[in-house]
Amino acid sequence: MTLHVLALLAIVLYLAAAAGLARPLLGGGQPLNRLALALAGSAMLIHAGILLGMHRGALDLHFFAALSLVAFVVSALTLLVNASRPVAALGVIVFPLTAALLALDGFLAPPTLPQPMDWQIKLHVTVALLAFGVLSIAAALAILLALQERALRHRQFGRWLRALPPLTLTETLLFRLISAGFVLLTLTLLTGVLFVDNLFGQHLAHKTVLSIGAWLVFGVLLYGRWRHGWRGARAVNLTLIGMAVLVLAFFGSKAVLELILHRGM
Repeated sequence: MTLHVLALLAIVLYLAAAAGLARPLLGGGQPLNRLALALAGSAMLIHAGILLGMHRGALDLHFFAALSLVAFVVSALTLLVNASRPVAALGVIVFPLTAALLALDGFLAPPTLPQPMDWQIKLHVTVALLAFGVLSIAAALAILLALQERALRHRQFGRWLRALPPLTLTETLLFRLISAGFVLLTLTLLTGVLFVDNLFGQHLAHKTVLSIGAWLVFGVLLYGRWRHGWRGARAVNLTLIGMAVLVLAFFGSKAVLELILHRGM
């Protein structure tokens, strides 16, 4: 019962943080960035406690638990990004989604037990979570970049557009995040090769192939940016394609095995 109360409190705080960040985007009022980020930080502290309490202080990689954990990581990284480069729209997208995934894990998902892991596997999983989180934020920024470019082409200068950073800063932040995510994804693949037994075995072959596919997509994008100055629609499309492949790698088999076949990983 206590965890349910804490989950409900964290959900309310996430939604309040999103509302505070959305205020200048929608209503034209004064920005509430500091208050919103403080609310989000409080929500994340509670969320962390819930993850530790609900899953016995261990990494639980079952479907809904993994979604909640990934959402927590993405929210924490969003908070860090907003602390240095205020992008309110990121929180407007990320925090409600985190609240929804926390609600699924806390109130609807069946109870699960974490599987024992060696420290090497925990390191591999941690790096993978960071890679996924950073590239998830890059994908959200790519969507914002596409919306900005479309609005500018059609001369739609609404409040939400004026509240966003300049287009060049959004694009610069996008490629910095993709570069960081690419490095982390590279480390994920390397630690997988070093620490995971039978990397191409059952339930892991498609994860490995899809992860390599996503790595290639992001690598091609970064090379194209460096060599040919790729930007705009091409950069957005490749970012979203790479992220879609990565989502399939991380959660595709979990959804099939646990939700359809009712088999644990």
